Amino acid sequence: MTAQPALKEQRFEGIEESEPVSDRWYPLRYHLTQSEMWQSTARFNVVHAGRRSGKTELMGKRKPVLKALKGGRWPDTRVFCGAPTRDQARRIFWSDLKLMVPKQLLARPPSESHLSLYLINGSEIHVLGMDKPERIEGPPWDHGVLDEYGNMKPQTWGEHVRPALSDRGGTCDFIGVPEGRNHYYNLDKQAKADDTGTWRSWHWFSSEILDPEEIEQAKRDLDELTYQQEYEGSFISFSGMAYYNFREGRNCQKGWAKKYNKVKPLILAFDFNESPGVCAILQEFQKFIPGQIPIIGKTTTAIIGEVHIPQNSNTIRVCDRILKDWGKHQGHVFCYGDATGGAGGSAKVAGSDWDLVKQVLYPTFRHRLHFKVDAANPRERARVNAMNSRLFNMLGEVYLIVDPSAAPNVVKDFEGVRVLAGGTGEIDKKRDPELTHLSDGVGYYINKEYPIRRYEASGVRYWK
Repeated sequence: MTAQPALKEQRFEGIEESEPVSDRWYPLRYHLTQSEMWQSTARFNVVHAGRRSGKTELMGKRKPVLKALKGGRWPDTRVFCGAPTRDQARRIFWSDLKLMVPKQLLARPPSESHLSLYLINGSEIHVLGMDKPERIEGPPWDHGVLDEYGNMKPQTWGEHVRPALSDRGGTCDFIGVPEGRNHYYNLDKQAKADDTGTWRSWHWFSSEILDPEEIEQAKRDLDELTYQQEYEGSFISFSGMAYYNFREGRNCQKGWAKKYNKVKPLILAFDFNESPGVCAILQEFQKFIPGQIPIIGKTTTAIIGEVHIPQNSNTIRVCDRILKDWGKHQGHVFCYGDATGGAGGSAKVAGSDWDLVKQVLYPTFRHRLHFKVDAANPRERARVNAMNSRLFNMLGEVYLIVDPSAAPNVVKDFEGVRVLAGGTGEIDKKRDPELTHLSDGVGYYINKEYPIRRYEASGVRYWK
């Protein structure tokens, strides 16, 4: 088995050995597929590998920096590092790129406003957000990388990036974790089918890189399909039931409503709607397995009640029902739900739905009322994945229970919500207008408190 190129040769070919080198260029452990990928002569490389397994370190940071340091046919070699949004691109690339380029090779200080590095050899490195893919248009590019490509707009490559590479015969790498079977999947199929050497597809598992303890924890956190997507880099076709891990026999258990504790936190999970008007009621209970010591830090999320007003509802009516059923609660009350605050019903004439929730509930709960609502809603697929992982993980553990006698419509939602045909996993909102609302509300809570962990932080040492 041939070894990887020596670190000095791999990063600073042609630069004097006496030049100081940043500690950010730490040694990498040998991995056969990554070594072959590093030496790939393909113009376009599609890399779908698991989380924290080195694809961004190699193809998203080291390769672009080396392209710029070595230069090319043109005196102003131009390289870009792109991510779905500008903020995401900054988090993924910017700090590391500044550390990886020796200061004595910079023609001027890094541009924090433009996220650009200018080298003394005339090369440029730019960090770009592809939420506005037209940012790539204009000057020609020699090389680029599109990270988290599955989360980018489908037209980003064909309509914007590909034409920008044409003048100089530029190269591009596509990296990330799959997001169902969307444009990323189609591009990988194209790469696999190519027999000209222009395209190559690369793939490996996170378990080949990460410590076994981290993989074990991931299996505890995730359900089987989500694990296959996130840590095996597999293109999963999410079809049929949205909440495919829900089983009446294991996730429906009577009696949990009777375990309600009037002094422990009560969770209200809202999704604003007129028909039906809904809210799911939850509490967290310490995880307990008969005959074993309770698991410290592990809790079971139990849905112990619901508000479900079938017709002509509004936020005020939903909150009045909450007060009728739970107004004597003595502990803290936490509100989760749709960040947009709804778009219809009472919100049209009386302020946002969240304003109305506070208006109705505050006089009863006062300082014990709290709101945990993000500025924007999470991606739908991320929310559904978090729910499925809570329902049943890879180790066979259940952390989300519904009391069917107290929340029968939540059960209907879990059993009835479907995803759109096509494999990317979006919920079919039109199939049954009665469904999706209660499970959406629960999903906002689960994704807020038990999200699928994403690894974007810079400086992570993927290898020992």
